[in-house]
Amino acid sequence: MISPDDTFEREARKRGFLRIAGVDEVGRGPLAGPVTAAAVVLDLHALPEGLNDSKKLTPRRREMLSAQILAGAAVSIAHASVPEIDRLNILRASHLAMQRAVAGLDPAPDFLLIDGHLVPKDLMIPAQAVVRGDARSVSIAAASIVAKTARDRIMVDLAQQHPGYGWESNAGYPTKSHRLALQNLGVTPHHRRSFKPVHNILYQEKSIST
Repeated sequence: MISPDDTFEREARKRGFLRIAGVDEVGRGPLAGPVTAAAVVLDLHALPEGLNDSKKLTPRRREMLSAQILAGAAVSIAHASVPEIDRLNILRASHLAMQRAVAGLDPAPDFLLIDGHLVPKDLMIPAQAVVRGDARSVSIAAASIVAKTARDRIMVDLAQQHPGYGWESNAGYPTKSHRLALQNLGVTPHHRRSFKPVHNILYQEKSIST
């Protein structure tokens, strides 16, 4: 199994960059909750063991690694809210969360490794997009772990406020049980109204009421 390494970081260092941040986001696909991004500057001489794409790790392993990353690296976590997702679209909101995460690092990084195909606009810092970066770069993998852990905690808290949707286990993703709850319980303030399954239910409710 291929696991992330520090190849991208070492290449950036050869080009003269010293403070390299991995950046990733989680939460594009859910029907509810914010999109969350993290920016992480690792100490490449003291890497937590077992860094990998957060989706390949168990929740317990993610929690352990997240704690190690937060203790030994420079980390910034940021979000774009549900209203921002509905207003901007999910891609632009994801990039906004990434921009906020990068801006939260102090001191600022001088180079960014961004997960995905695109570098967000307005970053003002040299950056490289890395496709499947969370499986290839240790810094991006660390960012994916921290972002996923932070967002999952938010969804567990929201699940207590809005029981029945299963957010404590599905993190707002459109599982069968979540879709069924959406039909039976209705739309909460934390649901993304621009997403088709939510929009369709609101449209049905509007049609019934008129």
